[in-house]
Amino acid sequence: MNRPFGFTPRPRAERRGRFALVVVGSGVAGLSCALLAQQRGLGPVALVTKAELEESNTRYAQGGIAGALHPLDRAGLHARDTLVAGAGGCVVESVRRLCAGGAEALEWLIALGVPFDREGDDWAVGLEAAHSRPRILHAGGDATGRAIEATLADHVRRAEVTLFEHCMLAELQLHGGRVTGIECLDADERRFGLEAEAVVIATGGAGQVYAHTTNPSVATGDGVACAFRAGAAILDAEFYQFHPTALALGEQRFLITEALRGEGAVLRDVHGRRFMPALHAQAELAPRDVVARAIARTMAAQQGQPVWLDATGLEAERLAARFPGISAHLEGLGLRLARDWLPVTPAAHYWMGGILTDTLGRSSLAGLYALGEAACTGVHGANRLASNSLLEGVVFARRLVEALACDEGQGLPARFDEIRMQVLPIFGANDEVPFSLSALRETMWREVGLERSGEGLSRSLERLTGWQRGWRFADHRAALEARNQLEIATLICESALAREESRGAHHRLDFPNAAARFARRRAVTRLFVEESSEARPFPLSLVMR
Repeated sequence: MNRPFGFTPRPRAERRGRFALVVVGSGVAGLSCALLAQQRGLGPVALVTKAELEESNTRYAQGGIAGALHPLDRAGLHARDTLVAGAGGCVVESVRRLCAGGAEALEWLIALGVPFDREGDDWAVGLEAAHSRPRILHAGGDATGRAIEATLADHVRRAEVTLFEHCMLAELQLHGGRVTGIECLDADERRFGLEAEAVVIATGGAGQVYAHTTNPSVATGDGVACAFRAGAAILDAEFYQFHPTALALGEQRFLITEALRGEGAVLRDVHGRRFMPALHAQAELAPRDVVARAIARTMAAQQGQPVWLDATGLEAERLAARFPGISAHLEGLGLRLARDWLPVTPAAHYWMGGILTDTLGRSSLAGLYALGEAACTGVHGANRLASNSLLEGVVFARRLVEALACDEGQGLPARFDEIRMQVLPIFGANDEVPFSLSALRETMWREVGLERSGEGLSRSLERLTGWQRGWRFADHRAALEARNQLEIATLICESALAREESRGAHHRLDFPNAAARFARRRAVTRLFVEESSEARPFPLSLVMR
């Protein structure tokens, strides 16, 4: 049997404390949850993060955070835009909760000291794709995520929160069907355990499963993979959003925020022609999935060459003031926003799927909660509206903490009682391609990316499940990350194969239209079966809601 990672027996985990709440992840959702829980007096709170406290997807968010603060805006208008972008996949109640709680969440961040930009006495608000009103607050021009992350991290460091930095989530602890804690690897890759009355997964997305991503290296889907292995339901795994414009220079795909298109930048093909006006009424401000696929198809027609993002028609001083981070990065490459066309390509950016939760953050497992990109509340549906993700992290963290404080967060929501299970076919392991992270990422990019087909998905799923069944994994960080990425990739691929339609960010070449029978959302859970003398995980099963 091919075992590229070898195998080592799992050591006995050292116990390092018992807490009322253990939060895993230090993005906007995790930091907000830990800080609010401590302020609410829920008991001892611990926060576990894989790198330093300030490293997360949140840190790299450029565009801003949406919310109806402007006098001419309304929460109802924000909700309408969110539902339209979600392409029929949103949970209406979740969207209503998000947008109704937006102003209060933003005011909380402002009170904490997040330095949002102003224009005179008013907040500076920007317009982004698929928003009907300018409602995007930003900080430092294009450094909103960094400003929010730094402010929240500073408060958490000064609060009575026990921090476990450079510690990776390895597994969830279960007892009697309830999550009772977690096991982690510390910086020296020693396993230790934390007991908890409640565990909150806020580990972000899994962009590293794709060859091209705007996500940092820590985004390997650890929290979702651990929840899946423990038996939690995973929802909407097939919906992965690709940001239309990542700088196509070097190996790292540097994000070029769509706020630049909101300011008036346009897309051009290799011949210098604008192509978006002929494809969508909103041109460069069409929903992200539309713009990303248009770029991909244009690139395919020009033998894979990137398209151009052109901001040269905009005023130089305005660009420098509004996008200082992007400007500084480009200047390091010898480029200028107001002078040069930028080569751009789509890149995996945000996962709409995740651990199935209700609007209080409760998962299908007692004692387990999820927030942010690791969760799937149904807010984003099939296609996330720009700048809603930072808001989601704060709004639902506030709801979760208040529910726990009022004992409303205990137990499971009734809606999970109606889950029905349907086992999918097991695929063989006939692929001769050896496993490597690069092979995994290229497979996902080529077959499970912006455009998909049944043939390509079936071929990829056979490869992925073959890799899963053929190997056992060692108990160290690199191996656990590889295992998590392989499981997340399989979740995405199998869910994409089962959805025989095109909706939002999920586009099937063989099923190009949306189908009413797929309007019902699909979740995935894991079963266990006996094989020989040891229990092994059944590949996957679909759960229909």
